[in-house]
Amino acid sequence: MTDSSASDSLGTLAILWHGDHLALLDQRLLPDDEIWLTYNDAQGVADAIRDMVVRGAPAIGITAAYGVVLAAQRAGRDADWKMAVGDAIDRLAASRPTAVNLFWALERMRTRLQTCASAADAVASLTGEAEAIHAEDVAANRLMGQHALGIMPDSPFAVLTHCNTGALATGGYGTALGVVRSLWRAGRLTRVYADETRPWLQGSRLTAWELQQEGIPVTLNADSAAAQILRRGEVRWVIVGADRITANGDVANKIGTYSLAVLARHHGVKFMVVAPSSTVDMALQSGADIPIEERDGSEVRAVRGVSVAPDGVSVYNPVFDVTPADLIDAIVTEKGVIERPSLEAMRAVF
Repeated sequence: MTDSSASDSLGTLAILWHGDHLALLDQRLLPDDEIWLTYNDAQGVADAIRDMVVRGAPAIGITAAYGVVLAAQRAGRDADWKMAVGDAIDRLAASRPTAVNLFWALERMRTRLQTCASAADAVASLTGEAEAIHAEDVAANRLMGQHALGIMPDSPFAVLTHCNTGALATGGYGTALGVVRSLWRAGRLTRVYADETRPWLQGSRLTAWELQQEGIPVTLNADSAAAQILRRGEVRWVIVGADRITANGDVANKIGTYSLAVLARHHGVKFMVVAPSSTVDMALQSGADIPIEERDGSEVRAVRGVSVAPDGVSVYNPVFDVTPADLIDAIVTEKGVIERPSLEAMRAVF
């Protein structure tokens, strides 16, 4: 998107393309500071993805696509421009291992690159492809919101969500939070309970802030309070996003999602996964095949630079976990709703 940092219809945007550079809202600093960082080359974009300036599977894919355009703009000065752009694509692909949207977007850019006859042609063609990826994501998010309403109660109810899946994590509108926006505008939402989402606190720093910006009622809770909230009966659906969905309907998402699915099943609460079709990886048979990223233990030993644990204590810090398909009531993509996902149900759609 190129016009403004916020939109009444799409939520607060975090990715702005300016033709010769990319601007990213630094999500590490929200909600205290709204700082935009500027990138002019693919390596800087790869670093931004790795360092979590930008996060959320769809947003990562969009950002990487624009990184390829920046590589093409710089490579035009070289005789071996096509190889230089290909190398940049490889560097971008190495930035995060779990979110399949990254590899999906880069494969689209690589395929488009192969059709280009000159460096000038590559810049124009790759720019068009990146902008298309961005626009398609926004359109898909809106459509997913419409699809989800079709299987949810008409009478107002509360939902619980995990991590951030809104405009900040996508090209605009959001996946799981896109459904929340659709529910709110339809008069069918009473409140959103937002897990704080340790250790990066995306729920407290991003989701709560994003919903407050739009006046949607939100209550922040510690991750460990989710069971007590579900037990009270106010929440009818747990709605989350995904970083990768396998052929049998298993879902990789932010660490803590699996435990939420277990809690939801115990309390009779429905569990919904909302993600664009670019998140579906039919090449992987099950969640056991998904590479799970682990990050440095310092992210758990400290909160925003303040130590909360003994120095040097051993830490297990997986970024994602895998929720089995049999704990999921519905997977929603722009292609429609898959209820009770299974290998057969996934194959019928994908």
